[in-house]
Amino acid sequence: MTELNSRPHVLVISGLDPSGGAGIQADIQAITALGCHPLPVLSCVTVQDTRNVYGAAPIDPEVIRQQLASLAEDSPIHAIKTGALGNADVVDVLVEFLAKHSGIPLITDPVIKAAGGGDLADEALIQRMTQRLFPLAEMLTPNGIELQLLGESEDPGTAAARLLETGCQSVLGTGGHGTGQDIVNVLYSHNQAPESFHVERVGGEYHGTGCTLAASIAAGRASGLGTHPAIVQAQNFVSHAIRHALKVGQGQPVPDRGIVWTN
Repeated sequence: MTELNSRPHVLVISGLDPSGGAGIQADIQAITALGCHPLPVLSCVTVQDTRNVYGAAPIDPEVIRQQLASLAEDSPIHAIKTGALGNADVVDVLVEFLAKHSGIPLITDPVIKAAGGGDLADEALIQRMTQRLFPLAEMLTPNGIELQLLGESEDPGTAAARLLETGCQSVLGTGGHGTGQDIVNVLYSHNQAPESFHVERVGGEYHGTGCTLAASIAAGRASGLGTHPAIVQAQNFVSHAIRHALKVGQGQPVPDRGIVWTN
């Protein structure tokens, strides 16, 4: 029998975007393109297109608990990425799982709003993430709007400092929603000066870039890259996917994460 190949495994807990632009499909595609194998667990289903989010329904937390336990018994997990989580009960299930499997890099994309303005998290979910999940994260990856809302400040540095106070190791404030020639992602860490990562801005905004970036960072960490190389690789991959973006609907273009990519 031919010897089987193996890849690093990235556990993903995220929501389903039926347009295929964001959410768990974006995560699966990015993780696969970067040489890892995704272990996808669905947290919620959304009513969504390339323009906005119109509704969401969480998956039964008990089903998620059973899925996580089954995966952990069967497969090694080298990194974890979270996206939209559905409700506060799903956070509790995830935190229970992480308590039994500490030491795995956790990249948390704190998805609370769609680009079109639709809500993906209520106040109970935001509080539970802040109090229980963020302290376990190696990195949070909020976009500018999420950073401002979660950090309760319009000043990015102040907002990031408040998020660091929750106990997370670092905050990567992403700049995809900004303006200017370059997208500037800024890494905030404890007792270190902020570090800026630049990548050329191409066109306007794209559907699912935040999901793609966070999943790509998780793939890099699962593959053994340090924080900085993982961020650089992820930025380069997102930029490549944007340059080959797809017209899927009437809203934002979708990054083509399925196109052949080499670092």
